Amino acid sequence: MAAILALFVMTFAVVLGPAAADPDLLQDVCVADLTSGVKVNGFTCKDIANISAADFSFDGLAKPGLTNNTLGSLVTAANVQKIPGLNTLGVSLSRIDYAPGGLNPPHTHPRATEMVFVLEGELNVGFITTANVLISKSIKKGEIFVFPKGLVHFQKNNATPPVPDNVLTKAFQVGTKEVEKIKSRFAPKK
Repeated sequence: MAAILALFVMTFAVVLGPAAADPDLLQDVCVADLTSGVKVNGFTCKDIANISAADFSFDGLAKPGLTNNTLGSLVTAANVQKIPGLNTLGVSLSRIDYAPGGLNPPHTHPRATEMVFVLEGELNVGFITTANVLISKSIKKGEIFVFPKGLVHFQKNNATPPVPDNVLTKAFQVGTKEVEKIKSRFAPKK
């Protein structure tokens, strides 16, 4: 009886295993028709006669984003909305720019693993396992860190030294007291 049950479980796993993965593509390309109201596994496909190289390229990651916001970071996505040729491929890319001390706050991606590459500077990165264990380290220029699918993770810029007060007062046309007040809101808790 145990052998029959084991055979049943193995057959069930073999049959359903492939169904749990992303499906293989049914055509060479499926460029997103962003104007269509129909959404099935992404966007519907444009007619192949209407696609061009522009559907597969994006120059929006070439320039730094503005980081003068509460978090001190800006995520610029290169996803299917920006590159329609990514439709149904299961991949996207983002550029994240950080001010000194800037933060990409804790978040998760239920359907995707994230990988971060440091182009300049140093980031404190980490994720929390389902057993509530923090896996964290500082990564520097040229290093990569992977955040497993579905786990809460974060990145923080470890820039040193911080921007001098006189640069901030001139850039934002405020006094030294205002700069100190703003900095105190982001100072590390001891």
